[in-house]
Amino acid sequence: MNVTVYHAEQCDPKKCTTVKLQKQGKIRVVTKLNMLPRGALVLDPFTEKSASPEDREIVEKNGIVGLDCSWNKIQKSSTMFKGKKYHRTLPFLVASNPTNYGKPCKLSTAEAIAATFYIVGLKDNAVEIMSQFKWGPHFLKLNYELLEAYSCAKTSTEVVKIQNEFIGG
Repeated sequence: MNVTVYHAEQCDPKKCTTVKLQKQGKIRVVTKLNMLPRGALVLDPFTEKSASPEDREIVEKNGIVGLDCSWNKIQKSSTMFKGKKYHRTLPFLVASNPTNYGKPCKLSTAEAIAATFYIVGLKDNAVEIMSQFKWGPHFLKLNYELLEAYSCAKTSTEVVKIQNEFIGG
């Protein structure tokens, strides 16, 4: 797994999934933007293109970059990531983390990373990430049908179509 997370240091370290994943040696955490790997798939909730199976090669070759910041401050933190080639948003999923349980699209950093791995077809990596949390396997169960459907799509456009059919759009 090649995962780098930019940590904005805006959350409670006791509840932070990034801190736990770093302690487990699953991810690399950076606090300076110039330390982010080039060419990686950047999880960006404000971009229009969704993560999809067509991104697998990018993830395998260059990894994933996550943004760990407070949902209350995400607008401010995300501006540093705008306009990049490999930016992807995640389709509709429901959080299972204790802070945002049941809330649509308010995933923890760990959930976002796991969802990306799952959608691009690296399901074992998704399971490994979520196995670090007692509530983690529930995220994969809660979103199983959607994650499976997204992972069977061919393109970002197909992922968005599946999402829209699910939410009635």
